[in-house]
Amino acid sequence: MPHTKVIEQLKENLQTAYRQAIDADAKLDELKKAGHGKFTSIFTLDQGFIISSNRFLPYVQELVDDLTTLESQPTLDPVALETYVRQLGILLKTLQVFKKQS
Repeated sequence: MPHTKVIEQLKENLQTAYRQAIDADAKLDELKKAGHGKFTSIFTLDQGFIISSNRFLPYVQELVDDLTTLESQPTLDPVALETYVRQLGILLKTLQVFKKQS
């Protein structure tokens, strides 16, 4: 398949996001126990995610599901790929900012 390299790169970035999300969610749990972190959603609807959560892992799971769908297509849909890359980028950037601030 011609899009195998693209999918593999996306999987690597998603694995990074997964590892960082575990750490970030643990930190969010600590903040919640300390009486902080009283928000309902990390991302807004206009950022393209279907799910709404106050933890990172559900967003990672949504991207895993979306990647599975992308991977099963005979050819990569450029619009779907662009949306996916944008969402993954937002997730990774937010995780990095969160890590620096905590």
